Amino acid sequence: MDFKTATDILSRRVTADEIAAAAGVSISSVARARLDPASSAYRSPPANWETVLAQLARERSEEFGELAEQLEQQKKASR
Repeated sequence: MDFKTATDILSRRVTADEIAAAAGVSISSVARARLDPASSAYRSPPANWETVLAQLARERSEEFGELAEQLEQQKKASR
């Protein structure tokens, strides 16, 4: 693995598209739920938002853990 690949993985984020798909709502619903509650366009987040975001966070943390393992193994192998 090279530096660019490793930093590309680290810079990935969860997108509104991914959140919407995981929650079973539209991207517009996610965008509106992120607005200031004082805004007239604000809408409540999906009912299961905590569970959905926790799962997405766990998936991403697993991906980062795998990256850390690969990089550590690569470092050991290069010695």
